[in-house]
Amino acid sequence: MIQRVQTLWMLLAAIAAFLTLKFLFYGGILIADNTYHPLLATDNFLILILTSALGTGLVINIFLYKNRSIQSRIILVSILLECLIIFLYIKQTAKYSTGDYSLWSALHILIIIFLVLAARGVYKDSKLIRDSNRLR
Repeated sequence: MIQRVQTLWMLLAAIAAFLTLKFLFYGGILIADNTYHPLLATDNFLILILTSALGTGLVINIFLYKNRSIQSRIILVSILLECLIIFLYIKQTAKYSTGDYSLWSALHILIIIFLVLAARGVYKDSKLIRDSNRLR
C-alpha cells in the first residue's frame, strides 16, 4: 500500500535530500585564498555520495512497504546517515574564516524530522497488524 502516511514522509525526505545537492549549506570566506565560496554537497565527494545514497535509499524504501521490519531499519540507518552528513558539513566549515549558514541548511533538520515521522508511521502500521492478528 503505497498510499500510507509514512510513504509521504519518506518521499518528502528524499526530495529534501536531493534538494540539498543543489542548494548551499554554508557560505563564507575561505582561509586558503581569502575569497567568498559557497559550501555545496558537490564540493565534497564523500558528502555527494552519501547524500545521493540517502535520497536513492529512501526512494527504494518507499516500495518496501510489505516488509515493515526492513523498512524501519532502513529509516533508522537513514537517520544515522543524515547525522553523519551534517557532521561532515560542519567539519567542512572549519575551512572558512568567516561565514554564515544558509537558510537551505534547515533542509537537513527537516530530513531528520521527516524520517522520524516515517518511522513513527511504520511503527503504527506494524502495531496495527499485530493487534489485528491477535484479534483473529
